[in-house]
Amino acid sequence: MDKTAQNGQLKMDPVIVVHGGAWAIPDQISEASVKGVKTAASEGFAVLKKRGSALNAVELAVRAMEDNPVFDAGHGAVLDADGEVELDAIIMDGKTLAAGAVSSIRNISNPVTFARSVMEKTDHVMLTDRGANLFADGLGIPKLATETLVTENERKEWEHYQKYAQGVKELFNAQWDHDTVGAVAVDCDGNVACATSTGGIRNKMVGRVGDSPIIGSGGYADNHSGAVSCTGHGESIMKVTLARLILFHMEQGKAAGQAAEVSLQYMGERVHGGGGAIVVSNKGDWAAKFTTERMAWASVKEDIMSYGLNPKEIFSEHIQD
Repeated sequence: MDKTAQNGQLKMDPVIVVHGGAWAIPDQISEASVKGVKTAASEGFAVLKKRGSALNAVELAVRAMEDNPVFDAGHGAVLDADGEVELDAIIMDGKTLAAGAVSSIRNISNPVTFARSVMEKTDHVMLTDRGANLFADGLGIPKLATETLVTENERKEWEHYQKYAQGVKELFNAQWDHDTVGAVAVDCDGNVACATSTGGIRNKMVGRVGDSPIIGSGGYADNHSGAVSCTGHGESIMKVTLARLILFHMEQGKAAGQAAEVSLQYMGERVHGGGGAIVVSNKGDWAAKFTTERMAWASVKEDIMSYGLNPKEIFSEHIQD
C-alpha cells in the first residue's frame, strides 16, 4: 500500500523477499533452510523499517545466507572438479540500473559485498576469476581457506562424486546438489534492488559460470517495474534470461505471481529446465514461485512474515519488535 507523507511525497510500505534455492531440499536440512531464510528476511526488513535502502537490505539478507552453511553460497559452497570453491554473485540497484557482479572468485566469504564493490568502485559491471581476485586483494578483502568455506559433509560428498559426466541437469535434480540464495526488496522511497549469490554445482567444470551473476538472468532490478532473483538450473535460466523475462511480463500488465509462473512454465517447456524466482514490483506486489520439488523462501511486509518450503505452502506470523 502506498502512503502519503506529511510533506505530500508518496511513500511505500517496504517489502523484502528472500530465497534459499529451488531444488530437492532433503528433509534433514529443510527445517534449517526455512529458519535461515526467515532470519535473512528479518535482518533485511530491519534495514527497510529504519528507512534504509533496498540495496542495503538485499545485501544484508544475502550476507546472512552466505554466512549460513546450510546454503550453497559463501560458507556453504560446494567444490568444483579440482576440489576448489568458485563463487558467483550479483547485486543491482533499480533506481540507477547500476549493477556489480563477480564470477569464479575464490576464498571470499561474502561475494555479494564484493559484487557491490565492483558496482561502486569500478567502471565495470562484472569481474571474473584472476582479475576479480586481484581486485579483491587490492581492496584488502580477507581470504579464507577453502576448508573454512566448505562443510565436512560437502567434502565427503565431493570425494564420492568425482566426475561431472552426469551433466548439469542430472546433478541439479539430484537431492545432494545445492543451489543459489537471493533477495529482492522495495524500500520506503519506492526504489527496488536485487541480489543473488551462489557456490555453484558440485564437481562442475572449473570455470563454469551459471546464471547467478549474469544480469537479466540470475537477477534484475528496475524501478520502472520491479526486482527479481532467480534460482534453479543455471544454463536453462540463462537461455531464457529468466529475471528479465519475468519483468517483461510485469511491464505488460501481469501481477508478480502470474509473471513468475508464466515465465517458469515457458522455461520448462522451451528448454526443459526447473527453477524458481522471487519477485517484488515497484508497488509492493510480491511473489515466490518455483517448479522444483521445494524452495525455501520468506517475505516480510507490514510486519507480517510469510514463508514456505513446499508447493502452494504459505505460513504467516507477526514479527515482534
